[in-house]
Amino acid sequence: MFLDATFVLIKIKNMAVQKLKNVAGITIPDSKIATEATELLLEHGTEFIYNHSLRVFLFSSLNGKRQNMKYDEELLYVSSVFHDLGLVPHYSSPDLRFEVDGANAARDFLKSHGISNDRLQLVWDTIALHTTIGIAEHKENEVALMYSGVGLDVMGEGYEHLSEENRNEIIKAFPRNDFKKNIIPTFFEGFKHKTETTFGNIKADVCAFMIPNFERKNFCDCILHSPWSE
Repeated sequence: MFLDATFVLIKIKNMAVQKLKNVAGITIPDSKIATEATELLLEHGTEFIYNHSLRVFLFSSLNGKRQNMKYDEELLYVSSVFHDLGLVPHYSSPDLRFEVDGANAARDFLKSHGISNDRLQLVWDTIALHTTIGIAEHKENEVALMYSGVGLDVMGEGYEHLSEENRNEIIKAFPRNDFKKNIIPTFFEGFKHKTETTFGNIKADVCAFMIPNFERKNFCDCILHSPWSE
């Protein structure tokens, strides 16, 4: 967490950027729900996670615009804001995947605003599935779009569809801050106390990268050592 005066200034600066309402031709939602969600991200997150989350929203939205997809902008924004908050101490559980922690936090937040159950479930899925390769891209538009936005920011998937003008405008508003160097340790910091939650998902690669001689749980071993007698 950034607790010093520097981060306070960063928060003020970033809130000012949001007040511009438009980056790369995409309108940043400023409804009561969107604003309160942003305030939670600024309060409990970090500058690094904040910038990443806003870039994810913008990249997701640009992908939606390019593909003429209909989606709920406010729900996509809230999902982007919460998608990595499961990595921070305030929202992190002792035994759930960080994606689920973020999804649960967003659901609780939206439930307090009287959002309908179907929309709560949509946001939950959008966040919980944002790292689930081979599934998320086939779900509802909001789920698929945020998955694409995360993939673009983290791994450069679809980079060829991003114009240089849009790329520069987004990075100017929400800098990457040595993203390649910092994102893996940021992931790990969020679940190093529960590495078992990475079994069966791509975050096991993070543990293998960060922990010398990390031993992954193996699905085939689970089958062969099950309690069945045969």
